[in-house]
Amino acid sequence: MPRGRLRVYLGAAPGVGKTFAMLGEGRRAKERGRDVVVGIVETHGRVQTAAQLEDLEIVPRKSMEYRGGAFTELDVDAVIERAPKVVLVDELAHTNVPGSRNAKRWQDVEEILDAGIHVVTTVNVQHLESLNDVVHEITGVPQLETVPDEMVRQADQIELVDMSPDALRRRMAHGNIYAPEKIDAALSNYFRVGNLTALRELALLWVAGKVDEQLDRYRFEHGIRTTWEARERVVVALTGGPEGDTLIRRAARIADRSKGADLLALHVISADGLTGGDPANLARQRTLTESLGGTYHQVVGDDIPTALLDFASGVNATQLVLGASRRGRFAQILSRGVGVETTAQSGSIDVHMITHAEAKQGRARRQRSRAALTRRRRITGWILALAGMPALAGVLLPFRAELSLPSEILFFLMLTVGVALAGGMWPAVTAAVGGSLLLNYFFTPPLYEFTINDPENLFALVVFVLVAAAVAAIVDLAARRTRQAAQASANAEILSALAGHVLRGESALPSLLARLRETFGLTSVTLLERAAETKAWHIIATTGGPPCVKPSTGDTDVIIDDDLVLAARGAPLDASDRRVLEAFAAEIAVALRQQRLAEAAEKAKPLAAADKMRTALLAAVSHDLRTPLASAKAAVESLRSVEIVWSPGDRAELLATADESLVKLDRLVANLLDMSRLQAGVLGVTLEPLALYEIVPRAIDDLGARIETTVPYDLPDVVADAALLERVLVNVMGNAVRYSPAVLVTASSVGDQVEVRVIDRGPGIPPDAHDRVFQPFQRLGDRDNHTGVGLGLALSRGLTEAMGGTLTPEETPGGGLTMVLRLPARQGRWPQSGSPM
Repeated sequence: MPRGRLRVYLGAAPGVGKTFAMLGEGRRAKERGRDVVVGIVETHGRVQTAAQLEDLEIVPRKSMEYRGGAFTELDVDAVIERAPKVVLVDELAHTNVPGSRNAKRWQDVEEILDAGIHVVTTVNVQHLESLNDVVHEITGVPQLETVPDEMVRQADQIELVDMSPDALRRRMAHGNIYAPEKIDAALSNYFRVGNLTALRELALLWVAGKVDEQLDRYRFEHGIRTTWEARERVVVALTGGPEGDTLIRRAARIADRSKGADLLALHVISADGLTGGDPANLARQRTLTESLGGTYHQVVGDDIPTALLDFASGVNATQLVLGASRRGRFAQILSRGVGVETTAQSGSIDVHMITHAEAKQGRARRQRSRAALTRRRRITGWILALAGMPALAGVLLPFRAELSLPSEILFFLMLTVGVALAGGMWPAVTAAVGGSLLLNYFFTPPLYEFTINDPENLFALVVFVLVAAAVAAIVDLAARRTRQAAQASANAEILSALAGHVLRGESALPSLLARLRETFGLTSVTLLERAAETKAWHIIATTGGPPCVKPSTGDTDVIIDDDLVLAARGAPLDASDRRVLEAFAAEIAVALRQQRLAEAAEKAKPLAAADKMRTALLAAVSHDLRTPLASAKAAVESLRSVEIVWSPGDRAELLATADESLVKLDRLVANLLDMSRLQAGVLGVTLEPLALYEIVPRAIDDLGARIETTVPYDLPDVVADAALLERVLVNVMGNAVRYSPAVLVTASSVGDQVEVRVIDRGPGIPPDAHDRVFQPFQRLGDRDNHTGVGLGLALSRGLTEAMGGTLTPEETPGGGLTMVLRLPARQGRWPQSGSPM
């Protein structure tokens, strides 16, 4: 059965109209005769959204009970049994009630798609896993519900439901999103213009990235090499000269004119001797490029204009920035140069020629080697051999009477050496043979016959051929050695860049694979590993086009070890290139080991933290457990003494001391155990909707102190663990009571959260010490029986974060400290429960 198609309506924030748009599409599909049902939709009390449900068939929800409450969820089995053509499923990132078959609604959607049913769904950008921390940083609101990016990326169609921040705030003010009592708080917090603008940009960029991937895939599958100007990409060509800084800054300004344009710096390492400029200049220009938000690349190419344009076409660049030629006027007459050649071949890519201080100052440092046997030089050699010899014979014929045969042989020898210097071995041999025939026919008696009467002339012609062949062989050998030296220099440049890549810490596998593909112009590069159990190959990392699924499917492969192979697709590489490829493979293996060691180190960090905590715990309990224990023991021993007769008042005081010490000891042990569970990640947390007006009085009763409270009865329920929330409140309020005679507790709704503020008028804490008060075991040393081990606030923050909230200190206006406890508010159905840490 073919898999169903997934369509996603993506929004930047609640209220932009995702559900409305989804239902509108469902109604249009039904009007076209398609079988459409509603799997689950949340209207959130919005009248316009509810009106869209009319005339649409709704699959009954699945009823569930949890902790005495009744809840409803999407009934996956009922949808599959009904087997519609299209099903509408709202809130893709929703977390199901514990006891459901799947923990997340997106997993329910996967089952429906596998059954061949098309799904239309909705999700907000803040619920995408990769953007979760970014959204938290922007809005200050943690998102408990997330959906993997890959789930949304694999959608067949993504519709961005966009709305300007001002329009969305007007919708909010008109009561079209939240209830009237929540509007002011929402507009002042989550729905601020800055927040909405940032979320909107995140959504637009995420969708643009998705579209970019689709465009690259389409161009690759259809073999399209021409540039499509869907997005501005500016490539700046660097020679390694001092003018590169000017070119990079100019290219960055060109890119800045188009919002979201990419800047790419490219240095071409030529195998024919133009091996690059000053490494110090290139290193500085690379740093400059990256500081301006661009990326640096190196490729190897025999022909500089072709290499530049191949790279630009490969990245779908729209503009190419080149520096004005540094060659003199005479040199430009002999050869058009890289700039002119590139402009002539650029096609749809705009080429910018930028003048600079080095223009027309001549080449600095290395120049093109004239011994390299390029295609142009071989053609020149053949032209000189085939046309130059007859032309020279024609020039010398009028002077035959004045010149002797040795002089004529020297002229032909000079031209043959020139042919050897220009074209190498075979053009020179051809010139030598042709020249000997011309000398024999036109200049050696008897004339106009291929015979020689004088043995001395025969000897001279034989020597001429031998000398010409020897010179041609030596020139050819020198040319090959020069070419090999140039290739070795180019490889050295690549290896130097690779070493710099490692020294800068850029050893991530994707980065190394991408650089390898760019360097040799490969189609794709894949790192494969063989599983120890099944011996099957699986992909560790890949870049470029379709990956190699096993070593035999690649054009080139490098065996790193018995179970690790680097496979590449593209043009086969020669021996020298393969040596560089092997160097890349070795570094890739090191990067893989480093990555796995880093992952192992990350796994070991909790163990190290737990060990550090246990060490601090032993140092702390040596005093703090002994102090209340000693007090209780002394009181009990005094009461048991038969030598002293205690009055009723003294007996009651001793019993009270023992009871107080044991209560403190019990609380201390409970805190220590909970802190250990938090550090080890095994603290059980059960989230459920709770009413603060019930929890706060219970915490005050447990504390046994007089505290003024302002907790409205119409506050939204918070999503928290009842026992843990009470512990947090007791610890925070107890800390406030210890330092202030008057403590006030207030609660209010702010956006998707509820804030509880514990306000005291004590001495307060300096702002630079706000974070230190949450570190455990900060009060080591001698202390009285009332201070404890400094775990109260540390434990409170840990418990709060375990429930998805935050605990932060603020200065009380006029003096004192305010502890702000923020917890997620219940939105429709509560978002999560039963999540163990």
